Amino acid sequence: MDLKGNKVIWLGHGTWLWETSEGKRLLVDLFLANNPKCPPEYHDPGQLDGILITHGHIDHLADAVSTLTARPDTPAYAILEVAGFLNAKGCANVTGFNKGGTVEVAGVKATMVNAVHSSSVLDGDQIVVGGDPAGYIMEFPDGLVVYHAGDTDVFSDMALYREIYAPTVAVLPIGDFFTMGPRQAAHAVRLLGVSGVLCGHYGTFPPLVGRPNQVRELVGAGVDIPDTEPGVTLP
Repeated sequence: MDLKGNKVIWLGHGTWLWETSEGKRLLVDLFLANNPKCPPEYHDPGQLDGILITHGHIDHLADAVSTLTARPDTPAYAILEVAGFLNAKGCANVTGFNKGGTVEVAGVKATMVNAVHSSSVLDGDQIVVGGDPAGYIMEFPDGLVVYHAGDTDVFSDMALYREIYAPTVAVLPIGDFFTMGPRQAAHAVRLLGVSGVLCGHYGTFPPLVGRPNQVRELVGAGVDIPDTEPGVTLP
C-alpha cells in the first residue's frame, strides 16, 4: 500500500497513530490504557503533534482527559459537543468544529464528514450529550488522501467523498455488531473507489467478529487490504 512516505500504527479497536512524511505524529481517537488490544508500550503514546476525535463513545474517548491534560500544548479537534465536554474537564486545547469544516492539524488538512452511528459521552455514571459521530478526510502534505471513517455503517454519501476528495486509502471499521461488518465494508470500498483499506474496530470484544480476510474475499483483486495487528507499523 502506497502511503507516500507516511506511516500508521493501529493501536487496536478504533485508535490509529499516524506519522507523516514530515515527521509529525497525529493520533485518531483516545482508547489506549483502557483498550485491551493496545500494546502496553503505547498506553502513553509519547509526543504528539495533534489529535482528532471521531465521537464520544467510551471506546474512543476513555483516555482523552488523561492524555490531553498531560499534553496541554497539543491541539485536539472534535465535534462541538465533545470538545465542550473535554474543555469542561480541564482539557484547554480542544477545538470544536463541525461537519464540512476543515482544520489543519500536524500539517494535515482534516475535513469532518458524516458517519452513520450514535454518540454520547459517559461522565461518571451519567450519559451526557455527545453530538453527532463523524469521520475525517485527511489530506497529507505529500498528496496522500485518507478517508478515516470512524464508527459507521456504509452509506451512500461515501460516493460523494469519492467525487469531492478522491481518497486512495480508507480506514474502515469491519467488526460488525457496533459498526458495519465485512459485507457492508466491501460495498463501502466500491463506493469510495479506494485502492487500499486499513481495517479496524474488530477483535477487541467477542461480538466484533469481522476480519480483513473476509473483506478481501468480497472485494477481490485490485484493492490492497493487509492484515492489521496492533502495534505493527504500516506500510
